[in-house]
Amino acid sequence: MKLLFICTHNRCRSILCEAITSQRGAGLLEAASAGSAPVEAVHPLTLRYLEERGYQTAGLRSQSWHELEAFDPDRVVTVCDSAAGEACPLWMGEVEKIHWSLPDPSRVESDEEAVRSAFVAVIDRIENKVDEWLREIQPE
Repeated sequence: MKLLFICTHNRCRSILCEAITSQRGAGLLEAASAGSAPVEAVHPLTLRYLEERGYQTAGLRSQSWHELEAFDPDRVVTVCDSAAGEACPLWMGEVEKIHWSLPDPSRVESDEEAVRSAFVAVIDRIENKVDEWLREIQPE
């Protein structure tokens, strides 16, 4: 199953989803992420906390959804509320679209431990959801 994660800026939540889904679901799930208004770089704390949890970060980058026309996803998942309200490009066609509202840990303004806790909580949610999708595809 091919999943495309969309968030407006493609710098944190959608990147977390892409990395975790690609690596946790290797061989069964293929993931990409993009944004409607991507920024120049992935948020540095996104990379830090992915690496802390053992995920590879090489090759992760913020990109426009127009760069992924050839990806042909089975499911498009919007992970931020602003992206959920945007019209997806026509090339996505009749693909299954779902919204999964994830809080943005990169917007937490507090001490380092609170920021870390916010990232860990979102990563935990993503891992649990990926495990759920894997059970749907390959029941025990």
